[in-house]
Amino acid sequence: MLYSFLDFAFLVGHSILIVFNLFGWAWHKTRNLHLLSILATAASWVALAPWFGLGYCPCTDWHWQIKETLGQTDLPNNYLTYLFDAWLGLEITDASAERLAYLCLTPALVVSIYLNLRDRHKTSPKLKETERDTPPDQEPL
Repeated sequence: MLYSFLDFAFLVGHSILIVFNLFGWAWHKTRNLHLLSILATAASWVALAPWFGLGYCPCTDWHWQIKETLGQTDLPNNYLTYLFDAWLGLEITDASAERLAYLCLTPALVVSIYLNLRDRHKTSPKLKETERDTPPDQEPL
């Protein structure tokens, strides 16, 4: 029963993490957490590659260990392959899922870095000091 709960928890939690990595940059309050999350994801994909292969995800590894304990075998190498099959009934190859993951993660990472840098620039002490010195009738729009 514990493993069934963990299987469900990983399905929901990992799926939420994927959606957050794709769109967490969109809300100002989640941008810092999003940047941390997406950098950790990219780091695991790249930095752990020498030991586990390019695109390694610890969440997928742990989830598959739980599924194997539950007797499920022949699991795909890519979590997106599994999600497309389990949730949408669509069969895609691991290679297609990997390309999709990289094609979606890369722009989300770039946007997150850009927005976080922009937000930090807007809140820098130097900028705030300049804004205080601006007369009210000359405030920027």
